[in-house]
Amino acid sequence: MLSRTANDLYWMARHIERAENTARLLDVTYRTSLVPYQVREPGLAWAEPWSVPLITLGLATTFYQRHSQLTAENALRFMIFDPTNASSIHECLRVARESARSVRGAITSEMYEDLNSAWIDMRAYDYDRIQASGVSDFLDWVKMRSHLFRGVTFGTMLRDEAYHFIRLGTHMERADNTARILDTKYHILLPSVADVGGAVDYYQWASLLQSLSGFESYRKIYSDVIAPRRIAELLILRDDMPRSLHSCMNFIHDTLGLLCDENSRELERQAGELHARLHYARTDDIMEFGLHEYLMEFLEHISRLGAEINRVFLVPSYHTVGAMRIGPRPTIASSTIRPSDVLR
Repeated sequence: MLSRTANDLYWMARHIERAENTARLLDVTYRTSLVPYQVREPGLAWAEPWSVPLITLGLATTFYQRHSQLTAENALRFMIFDPTNASSIHECLRVARESARSVRGAITSEMYEDLNSAWIDMRAYDYDRIQASGVSDFLDWVKMRSHLFRGVTFGTMLRDEAYHFIRLGTHMERADNTARILDTKYHILLPSVADVGGAVDYYQWASLLQSLSGFESYRKIYSDVIAPRRIAELLILRDDMPRSLHSCMNFIHDTLGLLCDENSRELERQAGELHARLHYARTDDIMEFGLHEYLMEFLEHISRLGAEINRVFLVPSYHTVGAMRIGPRPTIASSTIRPSDVLR
């Protein structure tokens, strides 16, 4: 397969998954912002809900280059419609559709028609229409379009190299997103000491599970109150949880095993090493090492793995559409946000 074709397929899948993940995060943030919460003790602070998607996706610096104030409207406009934000839902759907058009011979007609329809529908939306019809309804629509595309892909596509590159892109993006969301709650949004174990702490953990479609799974497995240690186990180590890091790495490792040959053994080795770290890890060891440190290490490894995938299969390293370069997300550490806007 030509590198350009593999590149378009890989990033098409990543951007569809990214649009869904952004919609999930915005939906939970929107619902959280509607819950009243006030600090009762002097000197304590709480996290502004709308800072969460910006920090999680590493976009806080870019946001403040365009907006001077953090508000719900500014955050939604930036994360949904802003054409200068390469990770906005609008841009993700546009780039995915452009990629699909470039590789129409490698995908099925149903797949292209689905993405084309999603892009046409997206162009009909604006901020006023979303406010009138309901923010959550629009975000549910984005999630359903992603589900529909995956279903059409699974149901119509030949299991050839093109399918494997789509599968690889989906799970690379999903693993990155799960690690970011979990670290944001645990490291950035920890409530004050007075709130640990309280209503706010519980609601934030429940929102995290909902953003990853894991609330029902958690209840089914543990049948107990929500505990951070068990959430970490569910979202990192359980390979039967579709959005866990272990599950994503199972798909990535197996897919690279099908794509790699004697010229790409280093890529296969990196994937195998990261997969083994998750396959043989224990929750106690992760918590002792530090959940934040563990997740930062994982994001560093998955970033290096993505760079190696680019080097081996996807020349050039960035997917270019027009004048815009679409690449991996910035890291959480590279995102800066004003403390006065994060904490109130």
